[in-house]
Amino acid sequence: MADKDLAHETMVEEFWRSWTQEGPPKSKRRQQRFFKFLPADHRCKFCFAPLDGASGTLVRTVLQVSPSQFNPHYCNFCDDFANKFQGGAEVPITILFVDVRGSTTMAERIGQKEFGRLINRFYVESTKVLSHADAMIGKLAGDQVSAMFTRGVAGEDYPRRALDAAKELLKVTGHGVGKEPWIPVGIGLHTGETFVGSVGQPNGLMEVAALGDVPNTAARMTSMAAPGEIMVSEDTIAAANMDTQGMERRDLAIKGRDKGITAFVLHL
Repeated sequence: MADKDLAHETMVEEFWRSWTQEGPPKSKRRQQRFFKFLPADHRCKFCFAPLDGASGTLVRTVLQVSPSQFNPHYCNFCDDFANKFQGGAEVPITILFVDVRGSTTMAERIGQKEFGRLINRFYVESTKVLSHADAMIGKLAGDQVSAMFTRGVAGEDYPRRALDAAKELLKVTGHGVGKEPWIPVGIGLHTGETFVGSVGQPNGLMEVAALGDVPNTAARMTSMAAPGEIMVSEDTIAAANMDTQGMERRDLAIKGRDKGITAFVLHL
């Protein structure tokens, strides 16, 4: 039994390493490209299948793809997939967090109903940008969205694509010179090797997630970003081969981390 469990664990680890570094099977890539062309406000975070509107009805009728009964952000097929391949591997990624600034004050000022409408619009616009950038969309939680960029899914230049997506996120939320955003956000980016895989309760609520120092550091960096700022770690700058001339440098103390981190600040 121990040998069988070890063999399964090794198979799962190799699967996630292959998926994130070499990409999904060709059939899955074709399916993702097809799903992206179908209009929808809400999609499966993993395969981009439309889960609402006319497109959602189409894929539900023709392909039997529907929202998972356990997690509304996944389709039923990806939920089954996450259960089958529970576990993961340590792989290099760039992770992005985008967080609404001053959300508590905003909700109090404009009322819960209007705030809910704004947050839903924030989710819709963010997931459009991130799916177009070939990100693996992570958590949609409260007033925050996260996404992973890997070589196998986003391409060899995945750190640069994450940076470009961050800039586009500022644009779609209304940031820019002389502009007042319709929702103020701060963004953080960090790059490194971390655990990526399927976690959760078997045959229950599952999620594809990144765990460890890299996402934790990115989340902390994001919390330090002012509205309209993209906080980019030195590791992401190096991975993207980006020139930092003219950029503001900040040395950050990260809670829970022995060493601080150097970051550079981008604006539109």
